[in-house]
Amino acid sequence: MSRYAFVLFAPLAVSALVGARPEDPVPAPKDDKGAKRPLAVKVSRDVLFDTIDDTRLYLDVAVPEGDGPFPCVVMFHGGAWSMGSRKDLSNVIEMVAARRFVAVSASYRLAPKHKFPAQIQDARSAVRFLRAKSKDYKIDSDCIGTCGFSAGGHLALLLGLAGKVEGWDAGANLETSCKVKCVVDFFGPADLALYGKTPGLEDAYMVPVFGKQCKTDPDIYKKASPVTYVTKDAPPVLILHGTFDLVVPIVHSEALHKKLKDAGASAELIPVRGAGHGWEGKTLTRTTEDALKFLETHLKDKK
Repeated sequence: MSRYAFVLFAPLAVSALVGARPEDPVPAPKDDKGAKRPLAVKVSRDVLFDTIDDTRLYLDVAVPEGDGPFPCVVMFHGGAWSMGSRKDLSNVIEMVAARRFVAVSASYRLAPKHKFPAQIQDARSAVRFLRAKSKDYKIDSDCIGTCGFSAGGHLALLLGLAGKVEGWDAGANLETSCKVKCVVDFFGPADLALYGKTPGLEDAYMVPVFGKQCKTDPDIYKKASPVTYVTKDAPPVLILHGTFDLVVPIVHSEALHKKLKDAGASAELIPVRGAGHGWEGKTLTRTTEDALKFLETHLKDKK
């Protein structure tokens, strides 16, 4: 499977969150009498959230109508940490905002120009910015969750599971927390050392990001792996993964899920039978509802 697979399946995976293909119209919300009315979502695009190593970083924010504050979902695109764009999620954030979330798609620096931990530095900075500017975007700063796809799923997991890690905080708003309340992970790599058993995949996907093979520097692979940071205090995690994924084999998610459960954390793994690195149709609709119900439970229910 080529590196292009990450980009090829990105729209498919992204649309799994919202139950529609990217080209489908956004369903209009209804008023109290059940009549459809125009969708009212304000989208602010190209919002500068930080500048790190002379790289300007942007995010797009979709805010639903109303006074708020609303729970927030910060999303990260896929692309092997080296391709893709926050714009891949442009339609998605509008759809999610229509479900009464502030929905955000954030950029991060890409490999091979920018080696890890640049990507997680940027993801953490995006959350800090949104919490610091929560009043500007009608965000409930106590109810921020994250969602990612493939490489973005890896970043979402690290956001949720890893606390303070040396070298992972850079840029602005350093006094502000980057903690998130829950994580939705669509087939993100969880134990990067597993790629050491498949040299072809390791050379194609891992080396451009980490600069070395696992056998050469196992510590950097361990430090970058979400499984390393599992504790009983982990936020709730929902994992969705195809059982026939050849790019990120489901063993990643199975290992992470087991470790979370063994630690006493809240975690659910939904295997998507026969699916590869993305899916569609009825399966997509079903996993959409799974993800949205999870987000509503953990970000909207304050009981």
